[in-house]
Parts: sequence; structure tokens; C-alpha cells
Amino acid sequence: MAYQNIIVETENRIGIIEINRPKKLNALNQDTIAELHQAFDQLDKDSETRAIIITGSGEKAFVAGADISEFADFGPDKGRELSLQGQQKLFDFIENLGTPVIAAINGFALGGGLELAMACHIRVASNSARMGLPEVSLGLIPGYGGTQRLPQLVGKGKAFEMIMTAGMIGSEDALKSGLVNHL
Repeated sequence: MAYQNIIVETENRIGIIEINRPKKLNALNQDTIAELHQAFDQLDKDSETRAIIITGSGEKAFVAGADISEFADFGPDKGRELSLQGQQKLFDFIENLGTPVIAAINGFALGGGLELAMACHIRVASNSARMGLPEVSLGLIPGYGGTQRLPQLVGKGKAFEMIMTAGMIGSEDALKSGLVNHL
């Protein structure tokens, strides 16, 4: 299948999905979310696929969040609809896949990017990775399950701090806190 925003390959029975929007720091938009859902669904249904790795193209970003230009003019109802669509169509879908999903976090994993990584079963970060949920700096809260998944991984206090301050942490701190499994 031909995709516009992602590259999908299979190597040694491992599906590899690369979000390929480097000019937008691999930011998620509605089309990318739909393509990711389709790719994960196809790889999960392939009996030869033993695991799926998701990563971002380039070294700057795994996923730098949602593509803000796409929803900047949304009202509350449209914003809620977008959030629910992404949450159900992609993030919950990944979390509940039967095939193990590994997030290979390179560079920034911010907002929706960190939420995407947290939906994966295992998270491996590069030494230069930086992670955070900066939504409050835009007057928003994480919309793709970050407020639920982050406390499960790092504890309530650390999650509250990260969400309310919009702060970023590096890969070493992410490993110490349990946000990532390996560097």
C-alpha cells in the first residue's frame, strides 16, 4: 500500500513503521493517524509479523506532537472529536494489539508523540531523546491518553509535575522514572 506520511517495511518478520514528515518534525495530523492505524492493522493481521517497531524519520524527532496548524481554528466540539478519534483509532488500538509494539524514540517525543510512545508496549530511547507533554503551555491538556498512561509508568507525582509544568526530560531521567525501558 502506498502511504503519504509513513514508510512501512518488513525485515526478518519485524514490521517497521517510520513516520516520514521531517519538515513538520513528524507531527501527527489526521491523515497520518489514519495511515498509522491502517499500517498497524495490516501488520497485526499478518501471521508472519512477530513485532512492530515505530520510529520517526530523521534525528530531530520521533514525533514532535500534533500538527497544530491542522487544529488551530477548531472549536471545543471539533477539538474533542479529533482527540477521541485519535485516541480510539490509534492510541488505544496500539495499546491493545496482539503483536508487541516497540517505540524507537529518536529526538523529540512531545505531546502526541510521547502519548504515541506510551501506547506502545516497550519504549527504547536514543541518548539524545527529549520527552514531555507541553500541552498546558498552549492552554490544553494531553488529548491522546497521556493523563492516564503517564501516571501508570512514572507515578502520580512525576506525571503531575510533567503535565502541569510542560517540562521536558532527557533519556536518562526517562529511564530512571520508568518512562522508557532501555536506552
